[in-house]
Amino acid sequence: MPVVTMIGGGQLARMTHQAAIALGQRLRVLAGSVDEPAGQVTPDLVLGSHLNLDDLREAARGCHALTFDHEGVPVEHLEVLVSEGVKVLPPPTALIYAQDKLLMRRKLASLGAPIPDYVELAGADPQAQLIEFGDRHHWQIVIKAIRGGYDGRGVWLIDSREEALDVLAKAPAGTELMAEQKVTLRRELSAMVARSPFGQGAVWPVVETVQRKGQCAVVIAPAPSLDADVAAQAQRLALSLAAELGVVGVMAVELFETDNGDLLVNELAMRPHNSGHWGMDGAVTGQFEQHLRAVLDYPLGDTGTLAPITVMANILGAEHPPEMSMDERLHHLFARIPQARVHLYGKGERPDRKIGHINVLGAATDDVDDPDDVARVREIAERAAHWMSQGVWTDGWDVHGE
Repeated sequence: MPVVTMIGGGQLARMTHQAAIALGQRLRVLAGSVDEPAGQVTPDLVLGSHLNLDDLREAARGCHALTFDHEGVPVEHLEVLVSEGVKVLPPPTALIYAQDKLLMRRKLASLGAPIPDYVELAGADPQAQLIEFGDRHHWQIVIKAIRGGYDGRGVWLIDSREEALDVLAKAPAGTELMAEQKVTLRRELSAMVARSPFGQGAVWPVVETVQRKGQCAVVIAPAPSLDADVAAQAQRLALSLAAELGVVGVMAVELFETDNGDLLVNELAMRPHNSGHWGMDGAVTGQFEQHLRAVLDYPLGDTGTLAPITVMANILGAEHPPEMSMDERLHHLFARIPQARVHLYGKGERPDRKIGHINVLGAATDDVDDPDDVARVREIAERAAHWMSQGVWTDGWDVHGE
């Protein structure tokens, strides 16, 4: 059976390892420590750095495909591996657009994809560029680090000239920045697709993502009350981008749905993604199995839903971790909400750190276009996730009461 190497030992690699077990495969992981989420569970572990070419070579030796838990691997190292015969998927020619926001915007513009207005803050006078762009958009803009920002880091929401100039002045030396138009949103969506080397594509239902503090907190699948034509547009756009960029594996296209119903591309992620975690329990084929199928050029799996509504809620580390152990919290959760599907990552609890997620499936009679049905399923998922995070029930339930 084939061996797939995944660079990075985080929770995405851990959950890909779970899918590999079911398929009779081995997932080799390059991680920095045995304590990383995937390092705790995979028997085929290479300890090293994704920044070191020799470590990458060691992890790639004898594998059928090499893929990623994150996009932070230097493209120049990946190009060397490709020249040495390693199947790097997605290829570095595609991955660069998930690493570099400015290159992504330029490429999307050349393909005619809908994007927010943007400007690079570089050259002789980035301050002048920022002032011109900010004035043009009435200072409703976003400043982003071109590389490395994630989960709200490296992103600054701007409302005034003074605020923008302060961000520019305080940016660490060497940080490349760009500015984008702040979009008036109805909501954020995500279109997850998979593509194989053969060129087969598959797409899951478009989902709604709810962001808090710049990171995904809740996913509702499918996106409630989404116009069928808009959903089809998002799916076609995601499949088209995957083909145009040469992506192999799964890709998330994060989208803005504007107040007038238009779609704009926000970000690309060429790996399993938080917005696809719902499919572990709510889809016939989840993103982790699908990613393995894609990079090994297997026929792709059915992406249909197993329930009319699935809600995923992230478990985030609390500001002050509860005295009650995680194991005891899990005990009480199962006693009260036995239908909760819990996925813990084996990570220590730190404020706002993603340490797990919970999926809750709606009943067969639920309707994703019925706000009451969606609210009920979402409340259960968020109540369960909050309990696992804080050790407190949002409805005041006393675990030791009568």
